[in-house]
Amino acid sequence: MAHDDSSGKDIAATSSGLDAGAGTAVVPASAHAEADGGLAVITTDGFENPGHPPTRPRVTDIDPKKARHAQRAVYTLFYISIAGSIFALAAYMAFPINDDLNSVRLNTVFLGIGITLALFGIGLGAVHWAKSLMSEEEGEDIRHPVRGTDETRLRAVQIFDEANKESGFGRRTLIRNSLIGALVAFPLPAVILFRGLAPEYSNPAALLETTMWKTGTRLTLDPSGLPVKAADVTIGSAFHIIPEGLNDQPDRLEQKAKAAVLLMRINPADLNVSPGRETWNYDGIVAYSKICTHVGCPVALFEQQTHHLLCPCHQSTFDVNNECQVIFGPAKRPLPQLPITVDSEGYLVAQSDFTEPVGPSFWERS
Repeated sequence: MAHDDSSGKDIAATSSGLDAGAGTAVVPASAHAEADGGLAVITTDGFENPGHPPTRPRVTDIDPKKARHAQRAVYTLFYISIAGSIFALAAYMAFPINDDLNSVRLNTVFLGIGITLALFGIGLGAVHWAKSLMSEEEGEDIRHPVRGTDETRLRAVQIFDEANKESGFGRRTLIRNSLIGALVAFPLPAVILFRGLAPEYSNPAALLETTMWKTGTRLTLDPSGLPVKAADVTIGSAFHIIPEGLNDQPDRLEQKAKAAVLLMRINPADLNVSPGRETWNYDGIVAYSKICTHVGCPVALFEQQTHHLLCPCHQSTFDVNNECQVIFGPAKRPLPQLPITVDSEGYLVAQSDFTEPVGPSFWERS
């Protein structure tokens, strides 16, 4: 049967022509050393880098009057930030916190307003500066993992100089100086606030070693201040306790932070009392500091079945049966126990103050 030997060549030529028109060419594999064999397809219509889009001039680039207006807006915002920082300092001094809860509200509101203005001025001023006055031309910086050459390092210095010129940081003195002033003034309220957290005296140990509890002080309910009789405390119950007369103290909040107590009644047979503490409880009624020995959170959760006290902040758990020893969590010391008894009228009273400092460990405690 007859056939045309040239048909294969014609088809190959036709295919080659079609491929060339489509942007590819079919060549023998021997023409490319990197090819393993067969035919290699080489793309001839590669994607071209379009480059950066053209920069569209802003109104401040065209109109000098608008540029001056934008400049005034920027340094005005920085001045507002400075004023906010000063206002926060003044509010901290003008509205001190005392036992009146209204003073806490006033201090928080006015201090918050000042700090908000300080942050708002810096943030909005910086954004407005970048959007309206700084150069908007896009550029690219190819990063290298190794130390640059001397030419590259010199170029980096030139880039910083160009950035200074483009941003106008060195030329626009009002913006620069107001920004520096805002950044200097902004941390001052934080410094004053942290200073207010420090103890009034040089030795904080003296403040924590004693509380309002003393011999004969009655245990009263928090917050009513009503005294508690031993007969009113049933097995499995728990009461939040404060010292008698606490509500009449001028520094009520500070005293309560140290003297708050949790009162519970346990079956006396379940209590494991160490030598020297046999008289610290009254018929199974025990009183322990409510201030967690981890970071000072209130230990206010009593598990009636297990006789465990739980701190809700970091889940430190104390075993009431074993003198509030730590059985779980980050706390390292048991809760201090308040020695108690009853007076002639049957009311629960303290035998003495705590025998150790309450609250979290501090650096003076050995």
